[in-house]
Amino acid sequence: MQRMALEGLHHITAITGDAPANVDFHTRVLGLRLVKKTVNFDAPDVYHLYYGDDIGTPGSILTFFEFPGAARGRAGNGMVHRILWRVPSEEALSFWEDRLRAEHVPELHADNELIFTDHEGLAHELVIVASEDEPLTAAAGDIPSEFALQGFHGVRSYARRPDDSNGLLEAIGFASEGFGEWRLAGDDRHAFYFQEPPPIDSGVQGAGTIHHVAWSAADDNELTAFRERATAAGAHATPIIDRQYFHSVYFREPGGVLFELASRDIGFAYDEPVESLGHELKLPPQHEHLRERLEQTLTPLPVP
Repeated sequence: MQRMALEGLHHITAITGDAPANVDFHTRVLGLRLVKKTVNFDAPDVYHLYYGDDIGTPGSILTFFEFPGAARGRAGNGMVHRILWRVPSEEALSFWEDRLRAEHVPELHADNELIFTDHEGLAHELVIVASEDEPLTAAAGDIPSEFALQGFHGVRSYARRPDDSNGLLEAIGFASEGFGEWRLAGDDRHAFYFQEPPPIDSGVQGAGTIHHVAWSAADDNELTAFRERATAAGAHATPIIDRQYFHSVYFREPGGVLFELASRDIGFAYDEPVESLGHELKLPPQHEHLRERLEQTLTPLPVP
């Protein structure tokens, strides 16, 4: 019998105040595919944009809530502050260093990693990883396939009292690697969760900050089981919530970071073919009656 385990990261959700620039950066510069153009299900007057590999595979999905004109935020204690992506080689890292420099993107190249921020200050880190996980890449005309981003490696968070998180993280399957490093490994995929000392300044949620991170569960049965484990470890978990492309459970880990457990049994082809993912505005049934107004009021986006 296959063991029950979370399969690394499912998606990461951040905030943007400028959806057109967000689409440009993540599709044209980073070479990701826009796999879903929808709205925030809890606040349908704003976009929820999803980027990922060519078919929207969990483990590659970076999403953004758009709040037009939102002030830039600042990561602090209890927040994820950097996204880690896998690249396969030093040659790939050099390619990205040259590409980002040509785009005037602030970057810093250290051994086996490249750190940079997007136009709103959201921090990314490219890490050379020899991983057995399947590479999750998107085809982009001017990015050689051997240099493309290969999906998430993990996230870095700020935690003032990291030991408070031990019980909850262990309960849902994380293994401590020591010194604030946690590994979440399933049968097919793995990811890392790093806890680091926070800056003196308090965090402020806003553009360029990460709202939550989602870990990958198979289906409702796993969501229920892991929800029970999290609750037993002291988390205040939501019931299972239908997000159309996956089902979700939310809770905060004791360090303050908002965790989501998201199922991977539905997918982004639920309401449009894989070939045309991200082409049209997709609305959940409860908001379909708002389509005419939303198509007039949502920010016009560039064609990726």
